[in-house]
Amino acid sequence: MSQPKLFSPIRIGDLVLSHRIALAPLTRFRADNNHLHHDIAAEYYSQRAATPGTLLISEATLISPEAIGYDNMPGIWNKDQITAWKKVHKMRTVVDAVHKQGSYIFLQLWAAGRAADPVVLGRKGYPYVCSSPSPLERPGYPSTSPRELSKAEIQQYIQNYAQAAKNGVIEAGFDGVEIHAAKYSLLFPFAPKEN
Repeated sequence: MSQPKLFSPIRIGDLVLSHRIALAPLTRFRADNNHLHHDIAAEYYSQRAATPGTLLISEATLISPEAIGYDNMPGIWNKDQITAWKKVHKMRTVVDAVHKQGSYIFLQLWAAGRAADPVVLGRKGYPYVCSSPSPLERPGYPSTSPRELSKAEIQQYIQNYAQAAKNGVIEAGFDGVEIHAAKYSLLFPFAPKEN
């Protein structure tokens, strides 16, 4: 009986995965109010990397302070946040904990956009913005229309994504990045079929 392709190795760029199953990004809401990881993060990711050659994709990680959508999500825009990915759980790093298991980890980059909680943004002093002023109807949330981004703000978000990718791969040691562009995120409405 032949081995199913699901369990056969595959190359992604320079990485050779031992199988074709990856850990999907799962939002944990375990960061503190400064968007820094708690000590449990290295243990959490290390456990999921126990089979060598596994690819993990981190939880949605905020690219900039104005990209926030909810409390307790990790960020990657400042040195403290980069260090939190690198030095948590008794100085063991999230990235190193995964690499020690012989596995790989990509950083998922996210800007909330229309998916953000306008109350959280307001409390932190940031505007509720998206590509268009279309409201997102959600039970239990106020029906608030986001402000349309200016061209200058769009350019700033592009720069924020690029810097967050550099922070993740070059500074924190991630093996790659994945961009969160699911429905209602900041990037999704820029897709031709949605806009």
